[in-house]
Amino acid sequence: MADEDLKAELERLKAENERLTRDRSRNVNLKVSEKGGVSVYGLGRFPVTLYKEQWTKLLDMAGDIRQFIKENEARLKAKPTPPGA
Repeated sequence: MADEDLKAELERLKAENERLTRDRSRNVNLKVSEKGGVSVYGLGRFPVTLYKEQWTKLLDMAGDIRQFIKENEARLKAKPTPPGA
């Protein structure tokens, strides 16, 4: 390959890497853990893993959780949004 082709390919790969890194940081996905739990990836540094009964119980409480957050808004902190997100 000529130098120009190599430079163009390098720039293309850098751009693709940036796009994939950016997309991956925003994606939230689900997986079945080794022990049979449901793991949610993409919320933080580590996955959140619960068994199906625990998820069902938590999901049934969605309204209560939203109300609790609303009532305690002044005391709760939000994770800062990274630049460029």
